[in-house]
Amino acid sequence: MASSSSSSTYGAAEGHHRHHHGGVLLATSDRHKLPVSDNTAPYVAEFVGTFILVLTVGCVALSPGSPTWGGVAIGCTLMCMIYATGPISGGNLNPAVSFSLGLIGSLRWVVVVRYCVVQLLAGFAASLVLRGMYMPRVAAIGPMPPFTWEYAVTAEVIYTFMLCFVVNNCAASKRNNPRDDPNQFYALAIGFVMIAGGYAVGDISGAAFNPAVAMALSTGNHFRWVVAWLVAELLGAVLAAIMFRAVRPEEYNPPEGGAGIDYEPSLHVRCASEFLGAFMLVLTVGLNIAMGSPATAFSAGAALLCMNYSLANVSGAHFNPAVTLAVVLSGRDKCSPGDGAAYVVCQTIGGALAGLLYAQFHRAGPNSGLTFNLKPGPGYGPNAAGVVELFFAFVLAYAVLTCATATPPTPWRTRQSFYPALAIGACVTAGGLSAGRVSGGQLNPALTVGVTVANVAHTGWGHPAPPINLCLILMVWEFTGGLLAAVVFSLTHPDEYKKAPLLSK
Repeated sequence: MASSSSSSTYGAAEGHHRHHHGGVLLATSDRHKLPVSDNTAPYVAEFVGTFILVLTVGCVALSPGSPTWGGVAIGCTLMCMIYATGPISGGNLNPAVSFSLGLIGSLRWVVVVRYCVVQLLAGFAASLVLRGMYMPRVAAIGPMPPFTWEYAVTAEVIYTFMLCFVVNNCAASKRNNPRDDPNQFYALAIGFVMIAGGYAVGDISGAAFNPAVAMALSTGNHFRWVVAWLVAELLGAVLAAIMFRAVRPEEYNPPEGGAGIDYEPSLHVRCASEFLGAFMLVLTVGLNIAMGSPATAFSAGAALLCMNYSLANVSGAHFNPAVTLAVVLSGRDKCSPGDGAAYVVCQTIGGALAGLLYAQFHRAGPNSGLTFNLKPGPGYGPNAAGVVELFFAFVLAYAVLTCATATPPTPWRTRQSFYPALAIGACVTAGGLSAGRVSGGQLNPALTVGVTVANVAHTGWGHPAPPINLCLILMVWEFTGGLLAAVVFSLTHPDEYKKAPLLSK
């Protein structure tokens, strides 16, 4: 990220079971807690966590040298501070997060207001320290040239939405946080939003995603940019609350018998989940490509990890037609052919729309003269590109089947397994780094479609369309990888296909 801009920061909120001061924060807590005025610990925790986070962002933005790993530094700081302050305050560390939690009913509005005040004060205190350390160097909030305000504000809306959506699903969702088995991945998922969004739009908007950061690092700015970023980030928080209610209706209208471990959302809810996950994944990859990011594979893996942790217990979080094919062919009633077909349609539409959107950023960006067509890398032919796509699509689909759909070994058995999304996201990073120079490292027909649509949109109807035959060829290789994964899974997991013995009467 450019040294003159702020970098991404994020905060998190905890589920009702994690708060030792639960009644201070959550309207859904069943236990009576001390009034807010009787306990200052949550506010001290929010101040300290936000201060450390903003100070880290400032150091990344203002320190001389390459900012390549700045996003990782901020993401790690965020993750640490969430784990550290989560049991005390929920680890919001971000007014947009607190606002979104208020909208979904997980945080009382009086606490939302007080948290926002404390977070903004912490950001201001960090800005004073940064001025003492770095003057006359100052950070600025605003569009990053050559982008205009429309693109920068859109970027802030989209990735603040992603941040708040991940917080709502990983930290506040009741099904992701049953009282007797709360998840421990919440801070990891939220911290990795930094990797996904920071590299995707850091050179477009500065990737603040946090009003405390935007206001703290706005020295020398026109006040209009601070207001614009604040409005954009709060709008992202509102959209996150709306989509949370859309994909988790059981939070507000529990089905008969409750939304327990056997609860399955309706098909239209699951399709919305698949559309959203594919859209955010393809958009993140596309923006990284269009901006010439040094960490495209890492950012893509992080996006998949975040959305997988958020939506795995809604739709299975395939976000990839090749993965859906593998799950359908693996049987065991994990996904019916009809549901799988609906998933593939939604994933493909999500990828295509994401391609149209990132094509607009590409056209306005610094690399607008370049067209990133689907084609083998220099020195490689179509067969080499197809084979690596098949292999890493197989690795990804096999990881999903084994980590996310198979019954785990008894010592690891828990309803809140930590590792599946981490393993699945790592497959995308590994495949992108390994195959990117050979085939582009798509590994996903929805992404392949999205890149093709973006290329057509970027070239424009007045010019010859880029070749799309390789799109179809790569999709065949990718689907074949999913098919192979299902076959290998049946050979390595025969116990999955044995019927459970009937209980004796």
